[in-house]
Amino acid sequence: MKRLIASLAITALTLFSQATFAQEDSTKALPKATTTTTEMTAADSLLAEAGNATSVEEMIGEEDMAALQEMAATENMGLHDQLKTKYVEGSAGFMSLVALALILGLTLCIERIIYLTLSEINVKKLLRDIEAKVEAGDVEGAKDICRDTRGPVASICYQGLMHIKEDMATIERNIVNYGMVQSGLLEKGCSWIRLFIAMAPSLGFLGTVIGMVMAFDQIQEAGDISPTIVAEGMKVALITTIFGIIVALVLQVFYNYILSKIERLTTQMEESAITLLDIIMRVKN
Repeated sequence: MKRLIASLAITALTLFSQATFAQEDSTKALPKATTTTTEMTAADSLLAEAGNATSVEEMIGEEDMAALQEMAATENMGLHDQLKTKYVEGSAGFMSLVALALILGLTLCIERIIYLTLSEINVKKLLRDIEAKVEAGDVEGAKDICRDTRGPVASICYQGLMHIKEDMATIERNIVNYGMVQSGLLEKGCSWIRLFIAMAPSLGFLGTVIGMVMAFDQIQEAGDISPTIVAEGMKVALITTIFGIIVALVLQVFYNYILSKIERLTTQMEESAITLLDIIMRVKN
C-alpha cells in the first residue's frame, strides 16, 4: 500500500512539473499586445456611433490597450488556467517547493485515511461474538474471531484473551500496554503531516523575503522607485505567500479529519477493553 501511494505521488509530481514548465514556455511565447476581433469590433462600433473615426489604439494608447487586453484575457480564463498562470508568475522554483509540500502532505494524508478506514469495524458485533464464545468455554474460538478481524480493537481483544487464565490485574495491564502500542500505530506519519503544514507557509514566506530582495535590487539598479520596476519582485513575494497559506489550509483540513478518525478508534478501543474485562470477570466468577 505504501509503495503504491509513493509511486502515485512521484508520478503526480512529475506530471505536475511537466505541465508547469510547458505552461511557462507558452506564457513566454505569447505576444504582449494582441486583441481579439470581437473586442476590436465592439470598440470600433462604439466609436462609429459617436461619430469618431479614430482607432482604439490611437485613442487610449498602446500601454493602456495592452492592460485592457490582459484584463480581458484574465476574465476569460477558467480557474485552472488562472492557477497555472499565477503559479508561473510566482517563480517556478519557489512554487515547485510549495507544490512538493502539497503533494507529499496529501500522499501521507491519503495513506492515513485509507489505513484508518480499514481499521474501522463493527465493534458491537465483535464483542457479542467474543462474549458468546467465552461464555461457552470456547476461548480458542474467540481468539480465532479476533485473528480473523482486522483493526486495533480486535488486536486488543486478542491480547486480553491470551492472558485470560491470569489474574485480572495482569490482564488489564497487558491490555493497557498493548493499547498504547496500537495508538502509536494509528498516529504513525502524523508528525510528517504536521511538518508539511508548517513548511508550506514557511516556504511561501521565504519566497516573500526573496521577492522583496529582488525588488530592492531592481530599485538599486534603476535608481528609481517606479511601480513598474518593483512589480515583478512584489508579485513573486505575494503569490508565493498566498499559495503557501492555501496549501497549509488544505493539509490542515485533512489532518483534522485524520485526528477525528483516530479519536473515534481510540474511544472504541477503550470501550472494547472495558467490555472485555467485564466479560472475563463474569466468566471467572
